[in-house]
Amino acid sequence: MPVNKEVKKVTTNTLLKMKAAGIKISMITAYDFSFAKIFDAAGIEIILVGDSASNVMAGHETTLPITLDQMIYHASSVVRGINRCLIVVDLPFGSYQGNSKEALNSTIRIMKETGAHAIKLEGGEEIIESVKRIISSGVPVMGHLGLTPQSIYKFGTYSVRAKEEAEAEKLKQDALLLEEAGCFGVVLEKIPARLAREVTESLTIPTIGIGAGRYCDGQVLVMHDMLGINTEFKPRFLRQYLNLHQQITGAVQEYIKDVKSGDFPNEKEQY
Repeated sequence: MPVNKEVKKVTTNTLLKMKAAGIKISMITAYDFSFAKIFDAAGIEIILVGDSASNVMAGHETTLPITLDQMIYHASSVVRGINRCLIVVDLPFGSYQGNSKEALNSTIRIMKETGAHAIKLEGGEEIIESVKRIISSGVPVMGHLGLTPQSIYKFGTYSVRAKEEAEAEKLKQDALLLEEAGCFGVVLEKIPARLAREVTESLTIPTIGIGAGRYCDGQVLVMHDMLGINTEFKPRFLRQYLNLHQQITGAVQEYIKDVKSGDFPNEKEQY
């Protein structure tokens, strides 16, 4: 029986076993109770409560404005909707970059106030002290390398990272550092597929790709992109599985028409 079918709850240990067995890992973002409940029941392994909530839930241009309190609100809503999958929460910008003590305090708040299972933070060598401190407190950590959206103003662009040899070498070293520090997995965002394959093969912990090709141990997409709620964002790596924007617009227009015509509610829909 496949590893991912026999477990009652997905844990960091499950993910390591899945990588060893060559079973791909599915991960999606969620920010509220209702969608989390649907995704969990559908059989997803990991839900990421992403700081992408800053964009898709709050309408900000970048992930930078979202606060720790807001991430805690979204994460606790998601946790109430799940039975089986692993919940990973992004540490938002400004809640860990300053020093490792601040990183640990932010993490403790997330774990105590949400009931989530793990946290994710962006960067390699620069934040390794924070990673070690958080893991030594008993909290599982997922890394994030490549395009790190919290550093967007430093990059100045959302284009593919690590195409040049120096940046690719640093990414490979950072991935090994994160594994050595005790991370249970690492997200690789928007890097060449060949590099993602090298990194994936060099690690015993799973890699989760987003725009990093097919050789990663798993994949993650933002739910609003994958379900076609958000229509503006169409990068090459995005496969849209539904066009909810179109379907919801049609449904709401039907509702408006029925209200205006007096067709809704009808005899059967009243007391």
